[in-house]
Amino acid sequence: MQNKMNWARLVNDKRFGLENYHDPKKNLTRTDFRRDYDRLVFSSPFRRLQNKTQVFPLPGSIFVHNRLTHSMEVACVGKSMADNIAVALRQKYAGGAVEHFDHLGDIVAAACLAHDLGNPPFGHSGERAIGTFFSEGEGLKLKPMFTLGQWCDLTHFEGNANAFRLLTHQFNGRRKGGFAMTYSTLAAIVKYPFESTLSTKGKFGFFTTEKNDFALVAEELGMLRLSPDGEPLRYARHPLVYIVEAADDICYEVMDIEDAHKLKILSTAEVLDAFLSFFTPERRSHMEKVMAAVDDPNEKVAYLRSCVVGALVEQCAAAFIENEDEILSGTFEGSLLKHIRQLERDGYERCSRLSFAKIYKSSEVVDIELAGNRIITFLLERLVGAVLEPELNYSKLLLSKFPQQYDVAASTQFGKIQAVLDHVSAMTDVYALDLYRKLNGLSLPAV
Repeated sequence: MQNKMNWARLVNDKRFGLENYHDPKKNLTRTDFRRDYDRLVFSSPFRRLQNKTQVFPLPGSIFVHNRLTHSMEVACVGKSMADNIAVALRQKYAGGAVEHFDHLGDIVAAACLAHDLGNPPFGHSGERAIGTFFSEGEGLKLKPMFTLGQWCDLTHFEGNANAFRLLTHQFNGRRKGGFAMTYSTLAAIVKYPFESTLSTKGKFGFFTTEKNDFALVAEELGMLRLSPDGEPLRYARHPLVYIVEAADDICYEVMDIEDAHKLKILSTAEVLDAFLSFFTPERRSHMEKVMAAVDDPNEKVAYLRSCVVGALVEQCAAAFIENEDEILSGTFEGSLLKHIRQLERDGYERCSRLSFAKIYKSSEVVDIELAGNRIITFLLERLVGAVLEPELNYSKLLLSKFPQQYDVAASTQFGKIQAVLDHVSAMTDVYALDLYRKLNGLSLPAV
């Protein structure tokens, strides 16, 4: 088994599903990695993210983050971090081949845009609602139908694995290869490169149906396989995953606090105190002078937020370079944020404690979780029943409402269940709520 990954293989513009058309010698001003980014921006699944909950309920008179704005910000932060890292890597490998480092920013930006595409409506509570439907709810009775791997896929339903499926699966009427993304972009999305039977805290990277697809990508890129033949599949992460993960963590932690301030869940004093904790006394004194010239508390918070993001980007880039050998060897442990300087790490952990204490347990957030759980559970009960008993009159009516791309008549029971999860996970918050009301007879079309 190889001992270290190689950048020349890790950066690969071969397109999934279009391998026979690959021409590595073509000379394009717009690279295939940039095409990945543009393809995502113009896609329907990406647009739907504008009506999917990030943390706080949508819509409202105060415009907090949704999945789309979050993903765009993650892409900005991720690209900045990757560009910083690329500069350092070009210097480190000067004298050798360095042209592949030119593409790191575009690959990371595209992966950041796509990282939440597989998330169901109502935030992370939507993922939990799907998993618990099978582990605790009506879906539990279906367990004898499935293999261990399939059952783990269902009970640990994971948005990250679903994003890989969304991008690679050939849905009805669609082209082979799904989005036909480049191998490197696909690998950079998968934060947990192992199958569901190895899941930790419900996290894994691909469903059993996409296991061979991920293995194809990983082997082509020279990613380190960590599991022996015949055992559940596990690989070391593609190095760019660490950048995507750090950008995601930075954005949701810092932006959730800014949103909570706008919603008056957190006071200005609490937020300023938390954000200033990232900096030395000298830097803090300068920042306080800058804020003294501004009266609007939201502007003060926005200023500090930008400073915090900039500091964390710089520190994570430095941590990547410092630990590059371990990352390429598959021995690096934890996230980049666990390896940054103590001052910034203490500030980040302080923000995490504040979020868990006052944001994620706030009534607004709990209310959306309760409503989302009820809506998704109800929809799964009805839609799963319809695909498993399609001969019933009510089932026929429900099945007629399914988009044609979802294979409700799949040859296997697991395939039918996946068609339901494909449909439900693609729903926006508003669509799921509207369908829930219609199926309950609480909403009728206008006549």
